[in-house]
Amino acid sequence: MNNRVRELRTERGWSQADLAEQLDVSRQTVNAIETGKYDPSLPLAFKIARLFGLPIESIFEPEP
Repeated sequence: MNNRVRELRTERGWSQADLAEQLDVSRQTVNAIETGKYDPSLPLAFKIARLFGLPIESIFEPEP
């Protein structure tokens, strides 16, 4: 799954640790999501979307 988490995080000037704290996950989880090694659970994807104020489908999209 492709995602824009890194792009959205850096636009806000947040470190991976900052984002992890807001999402109540580890920094390693944020890194794994950003690098495409881990697809977040649906509840976590909703939490990410809410935090950025965007619909899930504008952050995550399936690979072609």
